[in-house]
Amino acid sequence: MRTARYKINDRDAYYHCVTRTVNKEMLLDTRAKEVLRKQLWQMAEFCGVEIITYCIMTNHFHVLVKVPEQKQSSDSELVRRFKLLYPKPTKYQTMAVDVLEANLKQGGKEAEKARKRLQARMGDVSVFMKEVKQRFSIWYNRSHRRIGTLWAERFKSTLVEGNDHALKICAAYIDLNPVRAAIVKDPKEYRWSGYAEAVGGNELARDGLATACEISRNRKTKDNWKSISRDYRKLIYCKGSSPAPGKGGAGSIIPEKKWREVLSKGGSLPMTSALRCRVRYFTDGAILGSKEYIQSYYEEHRSEFSRKRKKAPQPMKGSDWGGLCVIRGLRQSVFG
Repeated sequence: MRTARYKINDRDAYYHCVTRTVNKEMLLDTRAKEVLRKQLWQMAEFCGVEIITYCIMTNHFHVLVKVPEQKQSSDSELVRRFKLLYPKPTKYQTMAVDVLEANLKQGGKEAEKARKRLQARMGDVSVFMKEVKQRFSIWYNRSHRRIGTLWAERFKSTLVEGNDHALKICAAYIDLNPVRAAIVKDPKEYRWSGYAEAVGGNELARDGLATACEISRNRKTKDNWKSISRDYRKLIYCKGSSPAPGKGGAGSIIPEKKWREVLSKGGSLPMTSALRCRVRYFTDGAILGSKEYIQSYYEEHRSEFSRKRKKAPQPMKGSDWGGLCVIRGLRQSVFG
């Protein structure tokens, strides 16, 4: 079980996180997906992280987030976020809003304790994922008259380089989950994903994809979203603005026998096709980015790695990934 082992404390960091239900059971129905979707956005604002994109499936979910450099929040901001997370008093909250406001206004030791307690829950991807999963588990078990663990493990995370290429490829891989599962042909038809919400007009979802595509979006103009969506469509669809044609199923998926044959002969898949396969680099690669980025991280945090490690960047295989590498070499097949 691996959480956010690789961290960047003094600047913005991007993480692809994925977690699965216990025994991979198909527990997340339509209602559960909708509740989890709302909780993701709510917890992201409370923790001060930005969702780039996400996808909620029946037995797991993915989320790509930006964790900004940690800064001390003002008292008014702490109260605002507390009210966001606890709009109505519940037995699970640590204190009432009026008590929090009074303590902060009065100052002293109690105010400092409250600040530290709240600040510790912000600006950390591990806390963000822990809070999301805990809150959703409480709701799910209560509403389904269920007890026990809902999630199989804490979560897996991959540190992603913060440039438009790495982020865009990772975001597309996440948004194509329902296509890989042969649920839809077109990812925008799957409601519980960042891309579908962006197409539907959600401003936060559009801002997330704007970050992935490294386009500064102006809320007063619609032209930027047209540029973002056009750029992103070329990656998630095999051609232009039309979904890739599928054969023998709902999704545009290359048969396993075919891609295994191509790879066994030393060939590679087009990237748009490779993204429609399950690629373990995105979940098990630990750090994903350019060779220079990974080497720089390795040199800066050498003490975190085994002494046996002789080299850091491992080029991603099976397609032309545009120079992307990972830090964790995968001995088993990277596809499937």
